[in-house]
Amino acid sequence: MDKAQLAEDLQKAIPGLCLRIDEPMCKHTSFQIGGPADLMIWPDSIEEVQQVLWILKDRQVPVYIVGNGSNLLVRDGGFRGVIIKLAENFSRITVEGTRIRAQVGASLAKLANAACQAGLGGLEFASGIPGTLGGAIAMNAGAYGGEMADVLREVTCCDLEGNIYNFSLEEMELGYRTSRVRSQGYIALEALLQLVPEDQAVIRTKMNELNRQRREKQPLNFPSAGSTFKRPPGHYAGKLIDDAGLRGFTHGRAQVSELHCGFVINLGGATAKEVLELIEIVRKRVWEKFQVRLELEVQVIGED
Repeated sequence: MDKAQLAEDLQKAIPGLCLRIDEPMCKHTSFQIGGPADLMIWPDSIEEVQQVLWILKDRQVPVYIVGNGSNLLVRDGGFRGVIIKLAENFSRITVEGTRIRAQVGASLAKLANAACQAGLGGLEFASGIPGTLGGAIAMNAGAYGGEMADVLREVTCCDLEGNIYNFSLEEMELGYRTSRVRSQGYIALEALLQLVPEDQAVIRTKMNELNRQRREKQPLNFPSAGSTFKRPPGHYAGKLIDDAGLRGFTHGRAQVSELHCGFVINLGGATAKEVLELIEIVRKRVWEKFQVRLELEVQVIGED
């Protein structure tokens, strides 16, 4: 792929399109790890997303969508293809009565605050999740007894050819840490959320309490991708890892968090290789001790 030529052609076809060549992915993931993407693009409308996808399809260029990169590990060799970033550039929020319509780049914290200010409850669980609405939809993100399936009503998506679809909640096929977006490769663009009227002070109190619990129980002072593993049926990943004697286990600059064993953290300067090797050590030890297979919750992309 001729990166410079593709960048030039994209900017000719879409005047004003923001893009960068060889963009370090460590700047765009909460792990602060990852080699360069050949090209990163920041579209600011659904139409720009479609135009980009049409051009990439014609050239058969691999494409991956990221928001805040809070559930993503990019390998050290980076990503050969185009990263489309839907974050602050794609984050409009509109309150419509007891509903909120938002672009998927809106952070969950910003969305929860907007709901609170409008006197709408139901998103308190999401206020401390460090991702975007798009990532939350793809993963059916949840915490403290709530999940996206509780509030989601409709999602505007497109496929990799730029065709637009409007999916109902049922059509989104939300499950534990999965959705139609994740399983079938659709790109979420905008969503409609149904909330309930609630006193602002009550909402704020709930959000503050959940965020306090999060600060106490999670290693927020170190880069990570949140929960590294899915919850195995009938178990908790963190407890299995702890019971396997791996609390604080360190490999290079990657570590099983001493505060919460379900998190693999970057002590500073960790490589993706070290993180992935540590993950395999953990999975092997837990399997040997408990015959339970740990599945990754973190998405891994790129090349070594």
